[in-house]
Amino acid sequence: MRLAAIAPLAALLLATAAGAQTLGAATKSPPPAGVKAGQGAAYPKGHYASLDKLPDWGGVWFLTFQGAVPGAVAQPQPKLKGEYLARHDAMVAEAKANNGVTKRERSYCSPPGMPGIMRLAQYPYEFIFAPGRVTINQEAWMQTRTIWTDGRKHQDDPDPTYMGDSIGHWEGDTLVVDTIGIDPALDIATGYGHSDKFHLVERIHLDPKDHDMLVNEMTMDDPEALAEPFHTTARYRRDRYGQLLEFECSQNDRNPVDASGNTTFK
Repeated sequence: MRLAAIAPLAALLLATAAGAQTLGAATKSPPPAGVKAGQGAAYPKGHYASLDKLPDWGGVWFLTFQGAVPGAVAQPQPKLKGEYLARHDAMVAEAKANNGVTKRERSYCSPPGMPGIMRLAQYPYEFIFAPGRVTINQEAWMQTRTIWTDGRKHQDDPDPTYMGDSIGHWEGDTLVVDTIGIDPALDIATGYGHSDKFHLVERIHLDPKDHDMLVNEMTMDDPEALAEPFHTTARYRRDRYGQLLEFECSQNDRNPVDASGNTTFK
């Protein structure tokens, strides 16, 4: 477990016992696997000119409407198996018996995490290119996603997180992103759970027929939860001069929490 994940007092005691550097002093982490010392995203100076060769993704981007309309092709859904299929069926049964309402352990103010946050309607996205990384700012929950493009490898045993561990590279004008380490407490889609083996690959590029449309082709696989790889595509429409708004869901979080830390419902 990373030191930052330990309670502050415990971390201080461990640091003192180990004879660590004085609090506030600079730390010296080694470069990640695949990145040479003195290179990569940590050394951006002198590499900004190369960004002009990348495609123009300026502005903010809104997910295009993909709801059910007359004559529309139904959106695909993941094909679950084993215990994950049983959990999904149980959730559907609970919803039918309770006017569409199901209990949720997490607060409704917690973000959806990957991959759901890349398929949110209404709330726009902003893509920022920098040497060695692509940063995605998402208006909903004010989330930030980092995609490393400096040649580093995946962490050997990444901590499960909302965004996972994303490594990318450019193939021409297409950003190819490989993500692992997504928290298994999250869903692929509502009611479609996954294991810690979940693996996501995205191919993100401008539509060759419309450069104000960004396309994200997503492929997901999970040997424990999915009967077959799941493919879906998200499309985003550009607002060249649009801006992200502040989103502070916690100011409206009214679900009480019991003594064990579980969210309760009224």
